[in-house]
Amino acid sequence: MSNNERIYYLDSYCRTFRARALDRSDDGCRVVLDRTAFYPTSGGQPHDTGRVAIARVLDVIDEGDHVVHVLSDPVPDGELDCEIDWPRRFDHMQQHTGQHLLSAVLAELFEIGTISFHMGSESSTIDVACPSITPEQLRVAEARANAMVQENRSVTVDFEDALVAGGLRKASERAGSLRIVSIEGLDRSACGGTHVRSTGEIGAILLRSVEKVRGNVRLNFLCGGRAIRRARSDFDALELAARAFSTPLDEVPTLVLAQVERLKDTDKMRRRLEKELAEQRGRSLHAATPVSGPGIRLHTRIVHAAPNVDELQAEALGFVLQGGAVFVALIKDRASAMVAASADSGVHAGNVLRSLLSEFGGRSGGSAQMAQGSFAGDPETLLVRLKELLPGV
Repeated sequence: MSNNERIYYLDSYCRTFRARALDRSDDGCRVVLDRTAFYPTSGGQPHDTGRVAIARVLDVIDEGDHVVHVLSDPVPDGELDCEIDWPRRFDHMQQHTGQHLLSAVLAELFEIGTISFHMGSESSTIDVACPSITPEQLRVAEARANAMVQENRSVTVDFEDALVAGGLRKASERAGSLRIVSIEGLDRSACGGTHVRSTGEIGAILLRSVEKVRGNVRLNFLCGGRAIRRARSDFDALELAARAFSTPLDEVPTLVLAQVERLKDTDKMRRRLEKELAEQRGRSLHAATPVSGPGIRLHTRIVHAAPNVDELQAEALGFVLQGGAVFVALIKDRASAMVAASADSGVHAGNVLRSLLSEFGGRSGGSAQMAQGSFAGDPETLLVRLKELLPGV
């Protein structure tokens, strides 16, 4: 069963219409109408919503020769009053026409072709065929697109046979009749989507961000009401930052960058002080550790919670650099081990730990002075075996 009429092809502004159900699913919630203004998800544009009789339209699906309306509830026989969710529809019209305009401008200015388009609930994207795009190119393209909006160029829809349709920005692979959407003096594209009547209705066009995707570039953009809401949100955030810093709006970026650099410097200083403190703890620990028979101070530790590894290393080095010392730490929740040894201890930290962990299904790496590795098994058992491997300690 096929639809007799797709109203949106000729009239994107149709908000209400009457139709009859030609076919429906057993539960009555999937309906094919004899005519419809509801746009189905297609070409990067999401479906319309609204109502058919008292039922909410949850989804609209193009199944080739007919459009299926997925409804919240069954609908009765006879003529049905249908209504499009107009704010959603007009938003989609602004975004989709804005995409045509942006794609045409990118092709005109930089010979950059559009690969695909996706309209999201908050913003939309265009994937374009180029490895990179500069900030200056974005500014020029945005300015040119908004100039075309201000010129209020007409946007028209015509149907032409694919064999004779010329001047298309992107060649169509479809045969038969093509629906051509044209922006006066700028663009001709084969497209089945809904569009505004003139570029002035697109409203402001805002290019937001750029990212590289599979060797190409993805542009994030907003049009019309979305651009205004985003600009208001950005301004509110900037104003809040300005109040927090007690500075004019225009000076916020410079001040934030300065604060970031200051925080980086402060963080470097904090890490240096923490390392120095850990080294001091190691020296104090060395002084408090008794000497064993062969004249070596041995410190062993099992740590249940993962410490700051850099600080633990600094503490170990602070301990062994005092001479005649071996430092061992096992970190239970990370199943990792650390051995540090002074040059005069007769212990090669890397060799001892490698020999130990090979027995416990682990692996290690390091030098004569400091080695680290991972293990499997009980740390208490591992610690007993490690002491056995330490020569004369």
